Amino acid sequence: MELTLSLSAYKRDPSALISIHAIYSYPASRNLSMSKLFSLCLLLSMFFIARSTVPPSSTFKYVNEGEFGQYSSEYAPDYRPLSLFTSPFQLMFYNTTPNAYTLALLMGTRRSESLRRWVWEANRGNPVRENATLIFGKDGNLVLADADGRVAWQTNTANKGVVGLQLLSNGNMVLHDSKGNFIWQSFDSPTDTLLVGQSLRVGGATRLVSRASQKENSDGAYSLVMESKRLVMYYKSPNSPKPYLYYTFDTRQDRLQNATLKWYPDPYDNSASEVTLDLSSGGWAVNARPKFNATLSFLRIGIDGNLRIYSYNNKVDYMAWDVSFNLFSRDGFPESECQLPERCGKFGLCEDSQCVACPLPSGLMGWSKNCEPVKPPACGSKDFYYNKLEGVDHSMSKYARGSVVKEDDCGKKCSSDCKCMGYFYNKETSRCTIAYDLQTLTKVSNSTHVGYIKAPKR
Repeated sequence: MELTLSLSAYKRDPSALISIHAIYSYPASRNLSMSKLFSLCLLLSMFFIARSTVPPSSTFKYVNEGEFGQYSSEYAPDYRPLSLFTSPFQLMFYNTTPNAYTLALLMGTRRSESLRRWVWEANRGNPVRENATLIFGKDGNLVLADADGRVAWQTNTANKGVVGLQLLSNGNMVLHDSKGNFIWQSFDSPTDTLLVGQSLRVGGATRLVSRASQKENSDGAYSLVMESKRLVMYYKSPNSPKPYLYYTFDTRQDRLQNATLKWYPDPYDNSASEVTLDLSSGGWAVNARPKFNATLSFLRIGIDGNLRIYSYNNKVDYMAWDVSFNLFSRDGFPESECQLPERCGKFGLCEDSQCVACPLPSGLMGWSKNCEPVKPPACGSKDFYYNKLEGVDHSMSKYARGSVVKEDDCGKKCSSDCKCMGYFYNKETSRCTIAYDLQTLTKVSNSTHVGYIKAPKR
């Protein structure tokens, strides 16, 4: 049997019918018939995907205009709620600086007196203004455009078979085809937050990046990164040539494929649960035990560089949030707050998670937020000396490790680099750490850990 096929040019006439004609004969080659059949299947697939469109009742256009919401939300913003809502999540325009709006998902209910929190953002660092538009058209593309028409963000899903948009009960906003398959999902593009069920993964998003500040909604200095064999945290220091490690999780794995935030019921207590950051080849990096059924939880890297799990109790109207995990804590478990690079601001000596002194050349002074290192000498000047501090570490010393050199060579390395603010040396391991920003120094009991801070000669 030979199958002769013809496909009408639907690009020229979308309403054209597909005609298939079969002529029976004895072909010289079956491979030719199979090739034609495969071509037909491919063309049919392309045709039906191209013909799949969003029904008019599901398309929308929102304009960023009108009154602001009245309920309290994170970062004290002005915000405008949109009608896309699945409790306790809602899509919003919000700003923390005038006329600079972010499209984001907010978590929390209006009836609750508790603060509501932002868990996903479309256009961080690329804000839009008043009268910006969010359009979901029949082609299946979701587009955020500024008032002048500039596209600030989009899903790039035009003509890919999208027929609808949904905000799921777990906080995942999805664009799906006629079979319910996700063509695009917000879970694939996290900012600083992972919701339950959301992952860092190979081939997708591999990092969370902190927010710059309460007011400034751009990428901040801290990141949680899934590398090929480990899960690590980096700090981008103002003057350092590259980010440095300030924490490494003990993953002990040959290769990481994903890290997923998961929720488990407590087998012994129906009113409690467990939230963990599970690793692909077994084990977990983070573990929290909220005192209620906490399916509504998220992991966030904060403005201060701390990693926390927030759990939301939607059964109560007051004090609905519980911070069920802090990586850097006052009690030092799993890690002391002194390990946070900016715990003591621009400069300070930290002990037991508290800023206890301002280590100046004149001696240890009482610490305050005004504590700053003395101004270093001008670049190229040799008119300086080193103020020696015994029993101290820099926040990068513990995990960045540094190079193995002699103590004198460590000093020479800093002296020859006018951007170096000081160096830290471990006499037991001979490891040298060059510091381009001082910030938080940690007091340790071992006097073989020594710091040298540049100071101008009087």
